Amino acid sequence: MRSDWDSGALLAGPRGRRLCWELLTHTGGWGWEEPLESAGAARLAEALGVAVARSDFGAFALACEPASFFPALADAVAWAMYWQEPDDQDRRLADPRVAEQLRPVAEAVSSAQAARWWWWPMDPANQHEVVFDDPNGRSLPNPPDDGRSALLDWRARTLKDESSAGDRPDDPRAPYSGSWWSTPALSGLRRSTRSLTSTGPVGLHLVEDAFNWTSARCWTLQPRPGASTFEIGGPDDWSELVRRYPLAVTKSRRHDWWRATGRDLEWAIPDFHALADDYDAIHLSVAGYLATAGRALRAGDWHTVLAGWNPDETWWLTDPPQRVDPAVRWVATGHSEPLAWTPSTA
Repeated sequence: MRSDWDSGALLAGPRGRRLCWELLTHTGGWGWEEPLESAGAARLAEALGVAVARSDFGAFALACEPASFFPALADAVAWAMYWQEPDDQDRRLADPRVAEQLRPVAEAVSSAQAARWWWWPMDPANQHEVVFDDPNGRSLPNPPDDGRSALLDWRARTLKDESSAGDRPDDPRAPYSGSWWSTPALSGLRRSTRSLTSTGPVGLHLVEDAFNWTSARCWTLQPRPGASTFEIGGPDDWSELVRRYPLAVTKSRRHDWWRATGRDLEWAIPDFHALADDYDAIHLSVAGYLATAGRALRAGDWHTVLAGWNPDETWWLTDPPQRVDPAVRWVATGHSEPLAWTPSTA
């Protein structure tokens, strides 16, 4: 666990606050009985304080299974939306008076043994690719063999998108939308997560902007020996990445990110093509995700938002890791719980 991590880092992030809220409701069975849109921050903070004081978080310390907090974690991830305003729950949790009442929850989960893997870096010996099956039966393309070439195409499309957005009004409140992610999305690059013994690949369960997938294929991957990885363990790492490799996206992100953050700023994301000259991969830890995703962060002369990047996910920028075993098919069981995936024997 990183020595500089504390409960404040978790509560600083919208997804971290949502995790604590979900843990309180999942664990203690507590819920706000009125519509959140009618709740004043002071009243909600008072009710939260009472609920937290009555809750016993001793079970957190006893939890050893890495997937112990998956239901709350999956819900916190699923409600991430960067193309619209925060929902009522996220908006209320952003009030400092409300967030402060969640500090005991944040302290308990941050010190829990079951959450230790949230801080772990990418493990080259435990990487798994998840490819969700298209519900319409269409075949999906394989990742490109040449990551740098794919990133060059991605960069050209990103610049074209930025240029095309120049006709949009400067008023961030105007009803325009477009590209909102800050990953090399649509590049075709391979992505991976670790696998947990009890639940399989993390990428099956922790997915932003997920569709109603019912089946997926998963491969064990073998990265090239000595591949260099940039680790995103918190907001400072993400800001440093954008500061060192900025790619301006103000015009294409202005309206979406204003709705998501309430800020009208000069925006940038990493230039992943330039970054590939120095690193083979980028990994976002679970803790880094919870503290960073969805925030408007300063990055040198720019600001940035980490958006559309799943917890524990590694993007492979150069030579893609090889699939070393046949695919294992996983199917959804039809239940609403995030652990409702099982390997298929068919």
